[in-house]
Amino acid sequence: MIAGVQHDRQASEDYRRLPAVDIRSARDGVRWHLIDRCGQLDFSSFLPMLDAAEAAGIQVSWTLCHYGWPDGLDVFSSEFVERFARYAKAVAGVVRDRSAVVPLYTPMNEISFFSWAASREIMFPFASGRDGELKRQMVRATVAACEAILEVDRRARFVYAEPVIHVFPPADRPDLSTEAEAYNESQYEAWDMIAGRKEPSLGGRDRYLDIVGVNFYHANQWELDRDRLRWEDEPRDPRWIPFRKMIGQVWKRYGRPVFVSETSHFGSGRSRWIREIAQEVFEARREGIPVEGICLYPILDRYDWENRNHWHNSGLWDMNPGDPSLERVINREYAAALAESQRLFGQSSPPPGNRH
Repeated sequence: MIAGVQHDRQASEDYRRLPAVDIRSARDGVRWHLIDRCGQLDFSSFLPMLDAAEAAGIQVSWTLCHYGWPDGLDVFSSEFVERFARYAKAVAGVVRDRSAVVPLYTPMNEISFFSWAASREIMFPFASGRDGELKRQMVRATVAACEAILEVDRRARFVYAEPVIHVFPPADRPDLSTEAEAYNESQYEAWDMIAGRKEPSLGGRDRYLDIVGVNFYHANQWELDRDRLRWEDEPRDPRWIPFRKMIGQVWKRYGRPVFVSETSHFGSGRSRWIREIAQEVFEARREGIPVEGICLYPILDRYDWENRNHWHNSGLWDMNPGDPSLERVINREYAAALAESQRLFGQSSPPPGNRH
């Protein structure tokens, strides 16, 4: 996707756009599959992006593995863990030598979602029924990467982005309440494993669960084995749980710095969505929950994973697909809603201190 929207070629221009809309932080990806070629590391795909962010004054939380790894590497093998740790350590050394900013890393993106999707053969490696096994392997790799990174840069901070969800038993099936609750509890497994609270044999430690990122979209609340609760309906389903309460549950469970690591809507719903999310985060902060920020994904529009001709119109900047350079065109309505949301936080006090 980075190459598909030409962010790799236009990183300097893309990063320089952000301060114009009062954004000075970003999440971005280091592409393991391009750097690690049969164990030989080549950073030519990463250095221009790192240098562009530095030049623009943008703080970046770098994701080290976003659903992809080098060809020929078995995700279930011990070699996967070893090569990921070696690669993560090398990335940390490069960032340490080229940046004075405290580095932030997301070792593995959305461990829970990835394990779910891969086990249902929606995503590679199409590991049917092996979601628990895959999740544990991702945690092993994450722990190994944390240890390797800290060997070369003790300043490093770790960010873990996972979806927050709520599953309800169908209204006509109250007997499924226990199953729905078990599904809800499963959203915490990856975080619990990284912190060593669950299955400590995987190597998790409290030190590794650092910054917690919550990803939230309009389809993150649904009935078990049925349709989503429709966010867009008025009046909304009375079971809908306000986002601030979902953030609060995560904060109370872990007591870590927390931020909204992905959120957005598409089309004409973008403005309404960001206003509601901003208001929910504002209320959460007023209740004493230290929500540190909101990350818009995507900031640049993207095409569908399975159809490059379908653009979602979900970014702050839409694309002009007919232009060879994919001209970025800011969505004025969305930008106005973003500015309104930023002013809301400008009126609030800084988030309260946390226990970490």
